[in-house]
Amino acid sequence: MRVLPYGSHAALVDLDSAEEVFGLNTELAEDPLPGMVELVPAARTLLVRYDTSTGFDRISAALAERSAAVRPRTSGAEVVVPVRYDGADLADVARETGLSEQDVVRLHSSATYAVAFCGFAPGFGYLTGLDPRLHLSRRSTPRTKVPPGSVAIAGEYSAIYPRESPGGWHLLGHTALVVWDIDRDPPQLLVPGTRVRFVETVA
Repeated sequence: MRVLPYGSHAALVDLDSAEEVFGLNTELAEDPLPGMVELVPAARTLLVRYDTSTGFDRISAALAERSAAVRPRTSGAEVVVPVRYDGADLADVARETGLSEQDVVRLHSSATYAVAFCGFAPGFGYLTGLDPRLHLSRRSTPRTKVPPGSVAIAGEYSAIYPRESPGGWHLLGHTALVVWDIDRDPPQLLVPGTRVRFVETVA
């Protein structure tokens, strides 16, 4: 890992993969560094904020003793997501991957996912664990409107759109599960570290 100063009270840890970010974020969440006040995971980096009494050299040295090893997705809370696999892109995904639609559904719903980080929109969690056979680039032409609850894939990630928004991911289906509710405490259901399972439903 490479550790860089980020402002006066934060360190930016540069890693090789989302899986390593997940591993280090999980370790630090379970066993925080002295002086650490916040973790902000992203696709290839982990921002570590620390208090005013802790300097960068101290945090950097402490981070050097920690491991970014990939961890199995067996800890943390689990959210089960019922999905109706009727997405507008299901047939296209099958064609592009050389799989049948049934195999796309089977591969997507049999994986164990974890929320690596959040971004793009409030409540939008990037889920690692997608079968490599389903790794596809984003659509060449994004949609101007993607319905809330859409279950989608792009690159190495799967996700659930929390609200109507533009988007270029491949839509596999939809869920009635509300992943972002401003009246809920906390409003975000899929926080980093949460395990996710998709379960096919016909309802």
